[in-house]
Amino acid sequence: MGGSQYNFPMNHQERLPYLWDYEISEAEFRAMLAGELTRGRLNRDWAALRLLEYAPYPEIVRLLGFPALLAGWPRWRARVRSESRRRGLDFVAEWLPIHYPELVQET
Repeated sequence: MGGSQYNFPMNHQERLPYLWDYEISEAEFRAMLAGELTRGRLNRDWAALRLLEYAPYPEIVRLLGFPALLAGWPRWRARVRSESRRRGLDFVAEWLPIHYPELVQET
């Protein structure tokens, strides 16, 4: 008799590497980023901050997208702990709308 059918650990290949300490699938994480799923304090802001702090830049763009990143950056900025991440994302938030405005417009 193993564990409960409701408490099987996730396969590590199913879990995003920056969610090492949570039993959250990529689909659930995407739903949180979209504001469609909340688990207690784990909501859209938590998911965005987790992504911004731990994911590589291409993954941030893939999962969040430029429009959502730039719209949420003023709210999330103060909570990003890494100074180098803040500087990098500050640059993106300032540079992208000037040089590639078509990338930051909602479709």
